[in-house]
Amino acid sequence: MKTTRFIPIAALLAAALSFGPVQAQTKKDLEEAMGAEGLKAVKSKDLDMLYARPDATLAGYKKVMLDPVEVSFSKSWDPTRTGSNIKLGAAERESIRTGVAKITQDQFAKLLQANNGYPVVTEAGPDVLRAKVRVMNLYVNAPDAGAVGRTRTYTMSAGEATLFLELYDSESGQILARVIDRRESRNNNLMMLAGSVPNAAEAEALAAQWARILRKALDKAHAATGAKK
Repeated sequence: MKTTRFIPIAALLAAALSFGPVQAQTKKDLEEAMGAEGLKAVKSKDLDMLYARPDATLAGYKKVMLDPVEVSFSKSWDPTRTGSNIKLGAAERESIRTGVAKITQDQFAKLLQANNGYPVVTEAGPDVLRAKVRVMNLYVNAPDAGAVGRTRTYTMSAGEATLFLELYDSESGQILARVIDRRESRNNNLMMLAGSVPNAAEAEALAAQWARILRKALDKAHAATGAKK
């Protein structure tokens, strides 16, 4: 299987894509990295950046192999416990990271397989699409670390994150597409109580949005060719 450029592109993303002012050279480097291995930019109404292999199609893929989801925090995230000035410890940060990874993995598996969709498998095959999902620049506005007491903390949003997704043919290792998409959690201009339960719900909603986009792309490809799942 081919060696991919997943790590260097991810590093560029972490350094460059805060979606604030970005220096031209850094943005150019990112665009070049996204287009590596023959991928071309494609306009998308659903995603911030989509690069795909010309003439590639997802129509032949009936199953999906999901790599373990990777999660990394924003470099500017310096969290304290909800309702406190005490910084989160390494174990608490790791609990949040692994929790978001599990939620994201579960949502992708659930929505891809829903309604006789695309079974999630663990082995490569001629009809198996490999998906590498990474959640980057994760910023949790009011992390809950099991704080006790009667302090209540309210926030306008649970936070934000950036999806970095790569799709491959599972047998050949040829890359088919790369995606970058930054999103904030749902915000209806209403104050909500911060804590582990609402944060988990927001993480599920965000992961579900991204999973539905991949499911939609697979369904669209199959419908266009009349392919049977």
